[in-house]
Amino acid sequence: MWKRDEAVRPTSGQPTAVTQPPAPTQTGAPRPETGHHVEKDIVNIGKSVVIKGELNGSEDLTIEGHVEGTIQLREHVLTIGPNGRIKAQVFAKCVIVLGEVTGNVTASDKVDIRDNGSVDGDIVAPRVAIAEGAHFRGSVDMQRKAGAAPQPQAAKSVAPQAAAQPAQAPAAGAPPAGQRVGAQ
Repeated sequence: MWKRDEAVRPTSGQPTAVTQPPAPTQTGAPRPETGHHVEKDIVNIGKSVVIKGELNGSEDLTIEGHVEGTIQLREHVLTIGPNGRIKAQVFAKCVIVLGEVTGNVTASDKVDIRDNGSVDGDIVAPRVAIAEGAHFRGSVDMQRKAGAAPQPQAAKSVAPQAAAQPAQAPAAGAPPAGQRVGAQ
């Protein structure tokens, strides 16, 4: 009698290595799933492709062509290849730049500008890596995720010192005690 569990197990006593096929060069029919293993698709936009408008997706994307507008891959990896030219606002989990990006880049995980990569715009991500030989012009905001923000240590360590010292009148034009310059 046939049992499903026995059909799934390898016939030899040794475990078999699961190998993923190379990334497809064309986006044809979807590949069939085998067992419980879900394959991650990577979509490529070739050198000769020009996209103007909004680009949304729910899978990893590699761009070698030109894109103008907005790119949103909030839970996936966006790779701008060496031939990629982007003039867009970018939102992704992870952004890897090997080509050129003009516009602001927002990532929930990381922005990585590799050798010969170029970004002209502001970056917002908890982790940013800029390789030697890369180009970057803009500002970087490395905010942590909302749930991972630690308690401010400066406020805890300043309070006991301030209580131990006698109060002094601030100099003319100086900010009140306990207030940082430039704080709002």
